[in-house]
Formats: sequence, structure tokens, C-alpha cells
Amino acid sequence: MSSSSVKDAQTLDKNGQEIKSVGFQRFGFDCEVSLDSLRSLYLRSHYVVSASESQVQELDAKEEGHGHLTQGPNAYQSKSIFHPETQSISYTTLSRFAPVKLLPPSSRKRILVTGGAGFVGSHLVDRLMLLGHEVTVLDNFFTGSKTTVSHWVGHPNFELVRHDVVEPFMIECDQIYHLACPASPPHYQFNAVKTIKTSFMGTLNMLGLAKRTKARFLISSTSEVYGDPEVHPQPEDYWGHVNPIGPRACYDEGKRVAETLTYGFHNQDGVDVRVARIFNTYGPRMNPHDGRVVSNFIVQALRGEDMTVYGDGKQTRSFQYIHDLIDGLIALMNSDESRPVNIGNGDEFTIGEFAELVREIVEKVQAEDGVKLERRVQIVYKPIPTDDPQKRRPDTTRAKNSLQWQPRWSVRMGLEEMVRYYKAKMSEGSM
Repeated sequence: MSSSSVKDAQTLDKNGQEIKSVGFQRFGFDCEVSLDSLRSLYLRSHYVVSASESQVQELDAKEEGHGHLTQGPNAYQSKSIFHPETQSISYTTLSRFAPVKLLPPSSRKRILVTGGAGFVGSHLVDRLMLLGHEVTVLDNFFTGSKTTVSHWVGHPNFELVRHDVVEPFMIECDQIYHLACPASPPHYQFNAVKTIKTSFMGTLNMLGLAKRTKARFLISSTSEVYGDPEVHPQPEDYWGHVNPIGPRACYDEGKRVAETLTYGFHNQDGVDVRVARIFNTYGPRMNPHDGRVVSNFIVQALRGEDMTVYGDGKQTRSFQYIHDLIDGLIALMNSDESRPVNIGNGDEFTIGEFAELVREIVEKVQAEDGVKLERRVQIVYKPIPTDDPQKRRPDTTRAKNSLQWQPRWSVRMGLEEMVRYYKAKMSEGSM
């Protein structure tokens, strides 16, 4: 797919240093993996063979069609066959898994990831699997998708369970990453009662499990707990400015009460808890139709449609790349920091500036791939949604001091990788 085009380009961090790996060895937990290993899991197509019916018969006769392994990142994926004349895919169960670390039992953790088939969850699962741990994914697939973790199905260290966290769940585990909850406005507003029920009942059930198994519990909270903030940037000790009956309240207040519940179990029952307040994050596997600003801009620009900015474009956001977030979550889980921690990128953009940056990068990628544009995509402005925050930027002092964590990926580098991912998905026909 597009792994070669991304791999050929140097990936540089904010200081101009080449990024060859993500993660670190810290707090007694090694979470470092090569960037190429990770990319082989998400910069990959659903098929590597494109063949006519007669060619398929030839391949089958040679026993090379489904089982044949190519080299490079494509070696570790299903060898399904695409039939262009019928626009169909012949899937196979024959595949080779990406190599994972062989850990001694004393170092191998049993890790439960709720919402593990979602955007953030699937990247966390990839990292934990490559590190050699035993991972169980719990997801009801309301917004998640099996395709995000399907490349691990069948692996001896991996288990995928269709389950709604609103219902109790029993398992033995050492760590729980509780990520389950719709996170984009169209999804969490689709069923407001379900959203707040997931935040409260789901968190209650997972904290109960952590209490019984003595597992360490990390909840993915959100910058939305600060609402439309009156303090800028937002430190963890700011209590927020939230409308409790607005259209975003089901998510904002749901996460606030989930934090309250988490510290209730911590103070009352001694559960070992971590709270990550996640700021705007983007990256490959992000649902292109979830209504978030990054995916909206990229998809519109790639399709040659005008890019929609809501409001005057002067409201600000801070965007972090998915690999930085996963580094932060793993650092927090394995540290001794039990207070809430902001995990986000301090680089602040107005939405108008960000739209122009996305347009520029899409044009750059299209030019490199020889795509001729009929016209330049325009940026159009529409009325702003209710309770849309005007400013959002994290104060990450606590993360820097307690976790020795700070973002490495520049917004530009992350956007370019995401643009190539979406572009390849479009050409493949799966988006």
C-alpha cells in the first residue's frame, strides 16, 4: 500500500532528529518498538494480490495464491486476493504474524484494553502485542471495527471479545486500560443516555474488576472535562467550565463522573488508578466519518471538496500524533503518578491556520504522487456548533516532570503520514 512511500521519506521529530522508533525504557517497563514494525501493521492494504480469475486458478495450482509470503512489511499480513472485475476480496486465514518479543513469564503482563478496536485502542494494542504481552480486547464495535485489530486474531497472545462494558465482565489481568466510550461529537451525541451510561456503568464495572484482581487501572479521560475553559492553557488543577445540560454534556459530564468514581475506588478501596486527560489526537485508523476536524479536513481535501471550517476559524486547538499519545499512556500506566495527567501537544493552531496546513500537505503529497489538480480546494466557513470550546491547549508540566514525557512528532510530520494513509485507503476502495 503506501508503506513504501512513507518509509522512503525521512521522519523527523520537532528537533530535526530522525524518528526510527517509538516508546522508551522507563519505570521498569520497556515499550520501545521500531517505527517500521508499527507501520507494517497500519500502513497495509487488506490484500496484496490483485488477480483475474484465470490468474487465481494458476496461483492456487502453484499453492502460492493465499499462502505466498512477500518480503518487507507485507510479509506479515493476510494474503487475500482482490478481484478487480467484481470488486470483491477473497479472504484467507493463512497469514504470518509480525514478530513479537519473547518475554519470560515474570515480565509478560496480562493486559485488558476496553475499546481496544477503536482508534486509540488499536494503536495501543499493536504496541503491547509487539512488546510480547498477553492482550485481551473488549469492544462492542459501536464505533470500533474488527479490521483495526484483525491482523492479531489467532495469535496465541491475543483475544478479541465482543462485549459491552455496561455489563459486568470477569477476567484475570494485571493492567486495565479503560478506553471504551464514543469520543467524537456525532457518535457520543447519537445516543446521549448510552454515552453517559457507558462512562458511568462501564467505569464502575472495570473498577470493580480492578479491585477484585488487584490490577492497575488507567482511565482515558479527556480535555473535555475542562469544557469551554476560562484558564489557558489548562493545568490539571483547573476545575473546568462545563455546561451540564448542553449537547456535549453526556460526554463531558460522563467523563467527569468517571474520574470521580475512579478516585472513589482509589480512596475507599485502595485501587491503584491512573487518569489520563487526553487532548485532540489524530493519526491513521481514525474514522474518516467521525466528524473530527483533522479527518474532516484531510478527506475533504483529498476528494477535491471545499474544506469546512465551523465558526470564524479563530478558535484554537492543539493536536498530538497517535504515537506520542500511546507513549504517554504507557508511561503513565507504569509510573507512580496517581494524579490526573494531561497528555497533549502544546503547539496551538487556530482552526483556520490548521485548515491551510492540511491543504498544503495534501497538495504536497498529491504533487509527489503525480496527481494533477483541476482546481485548488477552497476553505469555506459555516456557523459554529453549540458549546464548541474557543480555546484548548494543555499545560503538560506534570507529564514532563512525572513521566519525562513530551511530544516528539511535529504536527506536519504526523499529518503527512495520515494523508498518505487516507489516500491509500481511497485508492484501495476501502474508504
